[in-house]
Amino acid sequence: MTDPEELTAELIRCPSVTPEEGGALVCLERVLGAAGFSCTRVDRNGTPNLFARWGKKGHARSFGFNGHTDVVPVGDASAWSVDPFGAERRDGFLWGRGAVDMKSGIAAFAAAAVDFVERTPPEGAILLAITGDEEGDAADGTVALLDWMAEQGEAMSVCLVGEPTCPDRLGDMLKIGRRGSISGFFTATGVQGHVAYPHRAKNPVAAIARLVTRLAAEPLDTGSDHFDPSTLAVTTIDAGNPATNVIPAICRATVNIRFNDLHSGASLAAWLQREAQAVATETGVTIAVEHRISGESFLTPPGPLSALVAAAVEAETGLSPALSTSGGTSDARFVKDHCPVVEFGLVGKTMHAVDERADIAQIHQLKAIYGRILAAYFA
Repeated sequence: MTDPEELTAELIRCPSVTPEEGGALVCLERVLGAAGFSCTRVDRNGTPNLFARWGKKGHARSFGFNGHTDVVPVGDASAWSVDPFGAERRDGFLWGRGAVDMKSGIAAFAAAAVDFVERTPPEGAILLAITGDEEGDAADGTVALLDWMAEQGEAMSVCLVGEPTCPDRLGDMLKIGRRGSISGFFTATGVQGHVAYPHRAKNPVAAIARLVTRLAAEPLDTGSDHFDPSTLAVTTIDAGNPATNVIPAICRATVNIRFNDLHSGASLAAWLQREAQAVATETGVTIAVEHRISGESFLTPPGPLSALVAAAVEAETGLSPALSTSGGTSDARFVKDHCPVVEFGLVGKTMHAVDERADIAQIHQLKAIYGRILAAYFA
């Protein structure tokens, strides 16, 4: 039996802070290769990625797992009560950066896959697509893996992403979709002047303030069948002006929108442009707009895949998981263009936090859930 706790600890000891590989993919290649998985590094532009397959290439029935070994920085290491990369066991928890997000998920599905193919070799294939670039720009991580798979004729019939999905208890939620994300960047250019003579200036700060107030006050929607209402947050306004008696020439602002399936990135980008132009016309201040779409909203409609995962979760935990689209983005936003995808993993309360830690018993329980999913899928 492959121990997911020990494998999680080994992965935590790898300092794989984005974009460093830190030895995590080397560790997984060793474990999976020893169990008969064909492993290929799919690095692109310096980003480390690993693809592993058990079974025949191109098999019509294949189950895929996706996840990431990279982690966010530890922040102030002195604020931690443990070594962030020490994988200390204490009070029933395994402590360290990445313990929850998401080295435990990687270890659990890798261990479940290894044990499954060794005990009951399935008629089909099991594929693992693991990236070292999810917490960063994500341009050459799962995207690179999917591009390479398409070139090589590798395909997942369905996929499970092992991100932490549960708010309070293991088993209380699985994700069947995610909201989209778009950031808007505004640069307002006016005319600098003395604050005592505002009529001789054009104040870009006032224009930006008017714009972001209008954007934040606009209700984008009231939600849809499977999504909460879309939200807009103003994340920064900056004029870089240390003087109190000068109207500056330039002011910048940034907003982020998390949007549901009633919108697209393109439709929201057009809305941001229209609103900026309206304020520019009203104030006489020029406003340039740029945007970056991190991902579109998507939904895997409730059906065979979500039912399969939910049944395994309930069998192990006694909980019937809520089917949710809440939270931020994940690499499922890329996988959804390849095959049906859902997400299920540990309780995420301490992810990205100081003293990140995973319940040891739940790491073993998560492996059991993944094992049940594989058994049911290939039954």
